[in-house]
Amino acid sequence: MNIHELTTEQRNPNSFMIDTKSTEEILTIINGEDHLVPKAVAAAIPEITLLVDAVVESFRKGGRLFYIGAGTSGRLGVLDASECPPTFGVSPSLVQGIIAGGQKALTTSVEWVEDDGPAGVASLKERLFTGDDVLVGITASGQAPFVKSAMEYARSIGAKVGAIACNESSEIFLVSDYQIHLSVGPEILTGSTRMKSGTAQKLVLNMITTASMIRWGRVYNNYMVDLTPVNAKLQKRSRRLVTEISGCSEKRSLQILEETGYDVKPSILMAMLDVSYDRAKELLQESEGNLHNASQLAKD
Repeated sequence: MNIHELTTEQRNPNSFMIDTKSTEEILTIINGEDHLVPKAVAAAIPEITLLVDAVVESFRKGGRLFYIGAGTSGRLGVLDASECPPTFGVSPSLVQGIIAGGQKALTTSVEWVEDDGPAGVASLKERLFTGDDVLVGITASGQAPFVKSAMEYARSIGAKVGAIACNESSEIFLVSDYQIHLSVGPEILTGSTRMKSGTAQKLVLNMITTASMIRWGRVYNNYMVDLTPVNAKLQKRSRRLVTEISGCSEKRSLQILEETGYDVKPSILMAMLDVSYDRAKELLQESEGNLHNASQLAKD
């Protein structure tokens, strides 16, 4: 396909002559275009739903979630993956982000590496990617060989594959099970997909991991009960979680957390049900980590 035919490469009439505008006018134009992003994401929710359900199924059978991308898209995948361990208390290996060019590409432009298809496949093999895992390819243009080749390999070994792109005719849609088309239109600066396309991709990645973790039992009501309290702020949040969810006193929540070494979820059950640490862990194991089910199990 001729790159000039791609939506992400079209000129945006709303930003024509933007270089002659005042600062406030420039910002108003950018903000006006950004308002289109949530609408594009909303239109893709049915397909995002199917992908999330596939991710949850993978987690439940011991699989993992991988993002793969180049440039801005790759950086966004790495960012979302890196935030899962502290937010949901999961292993860093559960959600992984792969960017063309590796660690260097996170801070340095190495745009040419996105053309290396075999490197995309090799990046999956290095991580022992299996058919139980899920791969999500992210590329605004939808054409990057690094991403497309990795997706083809993932499907060839039986893995579920999702695609996030901002062009309806994206090549990666042809090698995926779930096609998430984010129709954000031409960028403010022609071809600068770090803008609307990147914003839309970030919103979708937030949705994928957050919804998957909720469905997998890593959230109770709207509390992050599996957080890892690695600093003073998160330790304070942990004490508040135990207190608010169980209704116990702050003094009691601190006592329990110190007893468990700030193991938050069992601490909540201990305060809710007045059970021992060992019993709380048993209940959680029997209920696959779901606090609602664990508390109900104790009552049955």
